[in-house]
Amino acid sequence: MTQQNGLDINNQEQNKEKLTHFNEAGEAHMVDVHAKDDTYRVAKACGTIKVNDAVYRAVSTGTAKKGDVLGVARIAGIMGAKNNSMLIPLCHPIAMTKCDVEFELDEKNSSIMAICTTACVGKTGVEMEAMTGVSVALLTIYDMCKALDRGMEIGQIQLLEKSGGKSGHYTAE
Repeated sequence: MTQQNGLDINNQEQNKEKLTHFNEAGEAHMVDVHAKDDTYRVAKACGTIKVNDAVYRAVSTGTAKKGDVLGVARIAGIMGAKNNSMLIPLCHPIAMTKCDVEFELDEKNSSIMAICTTACVGKTGVEMEAMTGVSVALLTIYDMCKALDRGMEIGQIQLLEKSGGKSGHYTAE
């Protein structure tokens, strides 16, 4: 049994109740993942921005004054995912092998859903990268459209699915 800060790093079930980003003294630290196996890891996250009719029309028809809102938001989401470890203090830098950002437009609800899928081969996963990608993509839509609607609402950011690593496969209910 390999012990790391009171955790058996080979027994995920036993560790469920313990937070790994704190040492025995309760101090925040970056988790040591050296003993973990490299595995192929994939994560998919989503989030939504609710907009007014003017923003929805401008985005869906490509007529926003600042240009291709979804194209810029896609690149911003990818950049956000790539820079996740610079934004979230205890995240490891990840060598991603894939990052896709897609959008689903919902005319009935005047909303846009961003979906970010990330992948890597490594010792730790890409969940945070996927969620950061979604967040930055949605914030970019807000930034590019705020002249038309300052009341846009960003929310429902969640992990949809992840695979790889010791904890195995997860799918949101």
